[in-house]
Amino acid sequence: MSTRELTRYRVLGGVLEGQLALQEAAVALGVTPRHARRLLRRLRDQGPQGLVHGNRGRPPVNRTPDELRQQILAWVEDRYAGFNDTHLAEILAEREGISIGRETLRGILRAGGYRPKRKRRPKRHHRRRERKSAKGLMILWDGSPHRWFGDDQPALTLMAAVDDADGELLAAFFTPQETSEAYLRLLRAAVLRRGIPVSIYQDRHSALRRNDDFWSLEEQLAGRQRPTQVGQALDDLGVHPIFALSAQAKGRVERLFGVLQDRLLAEMRLDGITNLKNANLYLQDRWIRRYNRRFRKAPRSPDPAYRSRSDLDLDKILAFRYEASVLNDNAVRLGGLTIDIPPGPRGRSYAKARVDVRQHLDGSWTVYYHDQVIAQAPASPLAEPLRYLKKGERKKHTKGARNEIFVYLPNTQAPRTLSLGS
Repeated sequence: MSTRELTRYRVLGGVLEGQLALQEAAVALGVTPRHARRLLRRLRDQGPQGLVHGNRGRPPVNRTPDELRQQILAWVEDRYAGFNDTHLAEILAEREGISIGRETLRGILRAGGYRPKRKRRPKRHHRRRERKSAKGLMILWDGSPHRWFGDDQPALTLMAAVDDADGELLAAFFTPQETSEAYLRLLRAAVLRRGIPVSIYQDRHSALRRNDDFWSLEEQLAGRQRPTQVGQALDDLGVHPIFALSAQAKGRVERLFGVLQDRLLAEMRLDGITNLKNANLYLQDRWIRRYNRRFRKAPRSPDPAYRSRSDLDLDKILAFRYEASVLNDNAVRLGGLTIDIPPGPRGRSYAKARVDVRQHLDGSWTVYYHDQVIAQAPASPLAEPLRYLKKGERKKHTKGARNEIFVYLPNTQAPRTLSLGS
């Protein structure tokens, strides 16, 4: 007997012995006098067993049928291997039309010998940071290298940006590595989707923050190091960069990658997604919307803080930029690339002029003089720029050069020197 049933037995036993009135017993048990009389009748007719609930020992009427339990275990063994409990409950409802509670499903899986997908360890104590009140006040972005297509496939990096206020996944795509180009593309996708945010919370990756101790004379006079290519784009957009001091500081984007490595990996395996091109189409056409429907929260303020991008030239801002001097033959040479500059107004020459050379994300080149386009060149492969080296390396690479940058070319390990002037 349960504790409640034992209490009823003792109180009603006092009524049978004449030590307690039925009305007092009803009050003590918290039941109506009518129900107290019913319980007393059962005790008198059946003894203590009459106070035990009639369904004790019977299978519940809403018990999951054994056939369905076996079917679920068979699916988990084969088709839906690698899904966590909550994710599996959602997928069964979506793809098989089977609505089953998470706890019920969890009981079936544990009884069938299937352990949790991830062990739950005690969490270290960290102070919670309140979400921003409005969308656009801050976004978080990062890259997550992982074997997204299985342990037998090479690792790729998933780039993702999420709004801090409501957890909306703004943009995501796969790329071979976490590079300046990848961050510029991610920034473009996020801006095109919602607008220009106030700030971006990020780590200290070399594509985002200068991690060297070299200061040019111009930088010493200005009192700050020149930003990276991504940093210059953020400056032009008026976005304030915030650098995290630990992985826990940007925990929301880290938890996002935990969800993606859990759910996205399992669903891509289920749907046969095994290469980068198809995976990016899968993300854009289907998965980002599904993630936001499931995990996005309502922000505290309904008024977003994103700024409009309508008056900005994103192709110009989100590009690799280099300063160069026009040579006497009215050409700019960047390593093996030569950009000829046609005559200006009234046939003027641009020789000796300092110009701004930019390679856009489609690979094409544009030369600007005082923000005016004076020359263009067709697309060439994008390469990751490394503009600043340690002092010892800088002396080795820049000896005898007037103005140089360093670029890692595809499929090479050593930097190639690109001279920007004669």
